[in-house]
Amino acid sequence: MSDNRTAPFEHCPLCASIEVVDYHRDQRRCYRQCRDCQLVFVPSAFHLSSDEEKTEYDLHENDAQNAGYRGFLNRLAQPLLERLEPQSQGLDFGSGPGPCLSVMLEEQGHSVALYDLFYANYPTLLESQYDFITATEVVEHLANPQVELDRLWGLLRSGGQLAMMTKLVASPEKFANWHYKSDPTHISFFSTATFEYLGEQWGSAPQFIGADVIIFQK
Repeated sequence: MSDNRTAPFEHCPLCASIEVVDYHRDQRRCYRQCRDCQLVFVPSAFHLSSDEEKTEYDLHENDAQNAGYRGFLNRLAQPLLERLEPQSQGLDFGSGPGPCLSVMLEEQGHSVALYDLFYANYPTLLESQYDFITATEVVEHLANPQVELDRLWGLLRSGGQLAMMTKLVASPEKFANWHYKSDPTHISFFSTATFEYLGEQWGSAPQFIGADVIIFQK
C-alpha cells in the first residue's frame, strides 16, 4: 500500500544542521539528505515502533558456526585483528540475537562485552572504557546517530579502534534501486563523505576497507 504521509522537515540527526533536502521517496516512506554531513535519513514519522523493530530483528538467523556468516563478518574482523594488541578488551555494540563477531574475536584471545538494546541491554557496559568497539550492521538502525556515535567514541581508550560495517550511499540514482533501503529498520544511510565528516569531528581520518568496513583510531 502506498504511504502518502508527509513528514515535517527535521534537522539532521547526525550534525543537527537545518540544511536538509528531499533525496528520495518510495511507496513506504521518504528520505532526506543533509547538505552539511551528507547523511541520508528517514524522517521520524516513518520509524517503526520499538515492538515492530524487535519483531524484525527476531527474524534474523545469525549462527556463529555458519561459515558464510563468519566469512561476511571476517571482512571487519581481519583488519581489526591486525590493529589490536594481544588480549585487548572490546565491546560489540548492537550484538544482536545471535552474537558471532565476539566469538571470532575471543577465539583470537581478546575479551568482548556484548551490548544490544533488545537482546543484551546492560547500560553499565556503556560506562566502561575499551580498546576497541565494533558495530556491524548497526549504524543504519540509529535514530539518533550523533548521540550514539559520540558516546561510543567517548568509550574508547586512547589508541582504541572503532570498527563499523555498513553499506555506503553512492548516488541518488543507485539509491532508487538499492536493496539496503528496503529494510524498514534501516533509517540512517552513510556515505564516505559522512564518515569523513565524523573524522573531522573526532580528529581521526576514517580508514575505508573494502566496500563496507570503516575503522577509526582514537
